[in-house]
Amino acid sequence: MTARATQFTPKLLTAWREGYRLTDLRADLLAGLTVAIVALPLSMALGIASGASPDKGLITAIVAGFLISAFGGSRVQVGGPTGAFVVVIAGVIARHGYDGLVVATLLAGLILIAAGYAGIGQLMRYVPMPVITGFTAGIAVIIASGEIGDFLGLHAGHVPADVIGKWLAYALAWRSASGPTIAIALGTLGLIVALRRINPRIPGYLIAIVVASAAVALAHLPVETVGQRFPHMPTGLPLPALPALSLATVRDVLPSAFTIAFLAGIEALLSAVVADGMAGYRHRPGQELVAQGLANLGSALFGALPATGAIARTATNIRAGARSPVAGMAHALFLLVILLVAGRLVAYVPMPALAAILMIVAWGMSEAERFATLGRMDAGERALLLLTFALTVLVDLTVAIGVGVTLASLLFMARMAEASTVLGDDASLDDPDQRRALPEGVEVFRIAGPMFFGVAGEMLDALSRIGRRPDAVILRLDRVPYIDSSGVGMLGTFVERARKAGTRVILTDLPRPVWQTLARAHPRFAGAERTSTLAAALARLARAR
Repeated sequence: MTARATQFTPKLLTAWREGYRLTDLRADLLAGLTVAIVALPLSMALGIASGASPDKGLITAIVAGFLISAFGGSRVQVGGPTGAFVVVIAGVIARHGYDGLVVATLLAGLILIAAGYAGIGQLMRYVPMPVITGFTAGIAVIIASGEIGDFLGLHAGHVPADVIGKWLAYALAWRSASGPTIAIALGTLGLIVALRRINPRIPGYLIAIVVASAAVALAHLPVETVGQRFPHMPTGLPLPALPALSLATVRDVLPSAFTIAFLAGIEALLSAVVADGMAGYRHRPGQELVAQGLANLGSALFGALPATGAIARTATNIRAGARSPVAGMAHALFLLVILLVAGRLVAYVPMPALAAILMIVAWGMSEAERFATLGRMDAGERALLLLTFALTVLVDLTVAIGVGVTLASLLFMARMAEASTVLGDDASLDDPDQRRALPEGVEVFRIAGPMFFGVAGEMLDALSRIGRRPDAVILRLDRVPYIDSSGVGMLGTFVERARKAGTRVILTDLPRPVWQTLARAHPRFAGAERTSTLAAALARLARAR
């Protein structure tokens, strides 16, 4: 099998080829059941928070979760709806309706598949940490802000989509807060936190949901439930169908599709990296993106939500003893059985209990410790973090990602420009004694750092500031790891100026990639000479005298 074919082989096939035993199946089934217990209330809560319904979250976990594990490039990755999508989904539904979301999810699936086969998975890891932390923390604030109404039982009427508008609406409706609702929310929150401290393996979400549902039903508390808000919620898996496609719809939702694809790719690969560290495996990023694409296509065909790898559920899967992708597939099948057999019981779940779960999800997404650590970094990193965070909360996630990545790129180029310089005098030589051996009228300069558009102008100025006109200039390029078209242009301009002034230019110590780039632009260097070493350049000058 070729290396490329191996890169795009699902880990499920790899696990089977290595030998899959009955003991592995038992371990995977137990892990799958454990993850399903965690995913059940979480998927429902994320479905509601996204502006859809609980069944949409469950269907996403079933369909996309199965496909991500079956075709993924990670052995223990578990997928489904996640908090990162809540803001995007709610925005797409508000602007284009639920049908628009389904089309955006379908397009995102196609984008992810193309990105996987194009090798974009290797590039996702270059998104800087301040940008990732800034927008995940911003999403956490938005999720938490969206749950205040259900957490307190407020009757705020129509609540605006923006965060500031939400809090203004809550402030105006604070007198409508419900004591029983607050009690159920705080009780659910406290029970989950307590169970986590007692034993993290305990399915705190599910136990808290069951206890809260029983308390509301038995005590006849005036607390809104899922059944009251979604009285006609289906309790089965719908038949797959293509969404209504039109050129106008595709054009309208395409920006959202790219945002969904970007978030899905980032979170899936981050989750896969975490899984590798915990389980000792190594994921295949290209195939993982392909699987995420297939999962989002499948989710769209079943009218569900966007999906990606879920770090918390993946970690639960590993801790529960998962040995192969069968565990993730089993988690999806267990959720399907629960939906078909006990789907009607979902109607008894209190809304404040789901709000409490989402508050915990938001706190986990906030990455408060990492946020504080990045806040102590240099001014550039800190500004990037805070700007991405502010744009996510106050403007739009798409804008935040675009501006954040762009500014991060500019910041990186500025730092590379500071690191690139033209060295003269003894710094250009390997041995200070070489200065005495230089023939009269010969100057040696060493360029250190990448020669790209960010530094081309400064380097040309530095080379042009040579005091008297020398007979020959030797440019040493051994410390240039990379040169782009602007760097080539800068070097060509210097060579041309020197030639017109009667100065010989010898390029020496060129790394192979740099010389290959210069060779493609050969006409610009017709007046320049090339040698392999400084000694060879000096010998050539000596012969010419």
